[in-house]
Amino acid sequence: MRGDREVYTPQVVVNGSAHVVGSDRAGIEEAIGDTKKSDGVMSVPVAMTLAGKQINVSVAAPSNGPAAMHGEVWICSISKAVSIAIGRGENGGRQVTYHNVVRNLLKVGDWDGSSGSWTVPLENISREGVDAAVVYVQDGNRDRPGPMLGAAFTSLH
Repeated sequence: MRGDREVYTPQVVVNGSAHVVGSDRAGIEEAIGDTKKSDGVMSVPVAMTLAGKQINVSVAAPSNGPAAMHGEVWICSISKAVSIAIGRGENGGRQVTYHNVVRNLLKVGDWDGSSGSWTVPLENISREGVDAAVVYVQDGNRDRPGPMLGAAFTSLH
């Protein structure tokens, strides 16, 4: 989104179109409100269901938003909570718990603006410590990502 492909800690990227220092709660809430006003942002209905050994993903055509929307559909393997012992620095000696840690990214497919569905075998996203998944539709592509168009979350256990 910033164009430099760099990350910083703590960083929050809001709806794929704004970045805020992760400890700035007011800034994050303001960015959420501001990005929701943009055409298409989080306007695409996305659903994900766990069925046996697979995840079914469905993306509907948006009821509002700009015409000719398109994007990429991605699924993330998530660890809901990961505790880490910090060895040095300003938090040295502390135990910190990170939440919703992305463990893997997998492109599910391309979305052309009309309703679509995909099936992802659970084995494609499962690994040790993974207990949830997020699917999202993002405008643009991997090299030039744009705003988030829609997303869904599900626990795997």
